[in-house]
Amino acid sequence: MSAVTSTTTAVAASDADELPQVRRRRRLSPGRRLPAARLAGPLLVLALWAAASAAGTLDTGAIPAPWTVLRTGARLWTDGTLPTDVLTSLKRAGAGFVIGLTAGVVLALASGLSRTGEALIDGTVQLNRAIPTLGLIPLFILWLGIGETFKIAIIAIVVYIPIYLNTHAALSGIDSRFVELAEVQGLSRFRFVRQVVIPGALPGFFVGLRLGVTGSWLGLVVLEQINATSGLGYLMFQAQNYGQSDVILVGLLIYGVFGLVSDSVVRLVERRVLSWRRTLSS
Repeated sequence: MSAVTSTTTAVAASDADELPQVRRRRRLSPGRRLPAARLAGPLLVLALWAAASAAGTLDTGAIPAPWTVLRTGARLWTDGTLPTDVLTSLKRAGAGFVIGLTAGVVLALASGLSRTGEALIDGTVQLNRAIPTLGLIPLFILWLGIGETFKIAIIAIVVYIPIYLNTHAALSGIDSRFVELAEVQGLSRFRFVRQVVIPGALPGFFVGLRLGVTGSWLGLVVLEQINATSGLGYLMFQAQNYGQSDVILVGLLIYGVFGLVSDSVVRLVERRVLSWRRTLSS
């Protein structure tokens, strides 16, 4: 009887020792992901903006109320101005993004898998990175004219640099023991790339992809305000000349929504593709 009692006491003491450890581990993690949590911040900003406008603490000439911006957006959409400019901006950003994405991945693979490629490519990309991309606009206008080609080329440069840098860094960080294991197993070059290189490079690739998506919108808004006759940036530039701050806010909100949605799509794809990882954000 005394043995059973001592065993029960020992088990209870063991459980009591483990409970604090479990609780301590839970306190260290950020906890479960909340649904649509990323919308909480923007919605809070919108609520504060609406409250300040209703209280009359904002200058309506400089920062119109949200409902004024909403009415202006509906008017621009109804008269056909906004759909045309949005479609034009989407085409420019999409074309530049596809070219930049392809260039970034190809250059990162060529540089990361070959010492000759690294010698030829990495230093050139680092040099390009040190030059402000928007500073290339005058030179590109001389080379390519003021049409769509130079705008797409600038957006492609803005996109390819972060994709190259992060993908190349991930490739360089692949553990050499995996390479030795692939050599011992006699993997072909294709299987080595498919089974070792791509899984090892994907986390860095997605970081670069998110930066590239955001960069495409940042480059677009600048380009369309410098030299364009259509697009959201042109709409905002014209509104500046006429003092229409509500139209400017419509353009900024659309850029913000596009950036948030595209980043969310990349994050969703990243979670699906890298579902095998167990990280702090999982």
